[in-house]
Amino acid sequence: MNKQSNKSSIWTKSFINIAVSNFFIFVVFYALLTLMPMYALGLPGGTVSQAGLVTTIFLLSVILVRPFSGLILEKFGRKRMLGLSMLAFAVSTFSYILTEDISLLLILRFIHGVSFSIATTVTLSIAADIVPPERRGEGLGYFGMSMNLAVVVGPFIALTLQPLISYHSIFLIFGVIMIIGWLCGVFVKDTVQEVQPSAKRKLSWTDLFERKALAISSVGIFVSFAYASIMSFISLYAQSIGLIETASYFFLVFAAAMLISRPITGRLFDTMGPNIIIIPSILIFAAGLFVLSLASSAWMLLLAGALIGLGYGTLLPSFQTLAIQASPNRRSAYATATFFTLFDTGIAVGSFVLGIAVAYMGYANLYMALGGFVVLIVFYYKWIMKEK
Repeated sequence: MNKQSNKSSIWTKSFINIAVSNFFIFVVFYALLTLMPMYALGLPGGTVSQAGLVTTIFLLSVILVRPFSGLILEKFGRKRMLGLSMLAFAVSTFSYILTEDISLLLILRFIHGVSFSIATTVTLSIAADIVPPERRGEGLGYFGMSMNLAVVVGPFIALTLQPLISYHSIFLIFGVIMIIGWLCGVFVKDTVQEVQPSAKRKLSWTDLFERKALAISSVGIFVSFAYASIMSFISLYAQSIGLIETASYFFLVFAAAMLISRPITGRLFDTMGPNIIIIPSILIFAAGLFVLSLASSAWMLLLAGALIGLGYGTLLPSFQTLAIQASPNRRSAYATATFFTLFDTGIAVGSFVLGIAVAYMGYANLYMALGGFVVLIVFYYKWIMKEK
């Protein structure tokens, strides 16, 4: 790392470009996550179950490829794979125009998930090395905002365009957005010298996972399991309690709470240590789930959004930072891949398991139970940190 020029600066040209690239990746990801079920239903032979499958198969490919992402970046170079994966992501986005039936769509969703898995691993690993080590918590906190803002921006653009223009036109627009993101990636300067493997060797555990990142990543899987209930059911829950109009503002409040708190929480992480941030954030996330379970008015639903945005929105970059800090610098890509593998697994398993549970418990009881579950994560986190 060039410590002479970047001793304490976070907002370098490379950091801004990698953050913008990452933002566009997630804008397109969340936009398509919103649109694809509706698009699938309109295709010949499209059914409700297949509409759900377009999301599942995308996440499946992400989870399958993620453990190999670190090895891929080491073998072919991070800068090269940044360009190739983002270009592949853009081409896949354009290619939805060519899907004429549900089978082609499912195949393309799987391929798209592969490029997403590699692209999001490389952007975070490069960002972690661009940021000065003494300001990594703050820097990755700002970087994480690119993902959290995309939660709002992507679906907003998608749902605004959907009644106005054709799906093919929407895919063209998001493909162009990804081309812009790819161009930003071209101007990123990676600060780490790539080390090419000297000889062929058998695939081992260390080629898939970074052992030192597993502990904190295991905390992340429980948090993402609980958060899957928000991604999967918030609109359905809001509809069931007569607040569907308010639901559209839920993630807007979520993002606002995160944006306001991020500069403060990032600096506290670096100056006072992770516990001062992570433990209160877990409890605030739990409080948000408790408020959500009791919501009977618009202000309660929005209060829950603010608490969840403040709690969960702070936890994600904090866990990412700890996973990278726990690992050797040359293994940052592996640490990133390890964290996201477990995190994505938590989302996927949570969406499936909680989907079964909600049929028996109802939405309100589910959110109440998950609030208690998240409180218990505090004790697991403290045990993990003590064992390190």
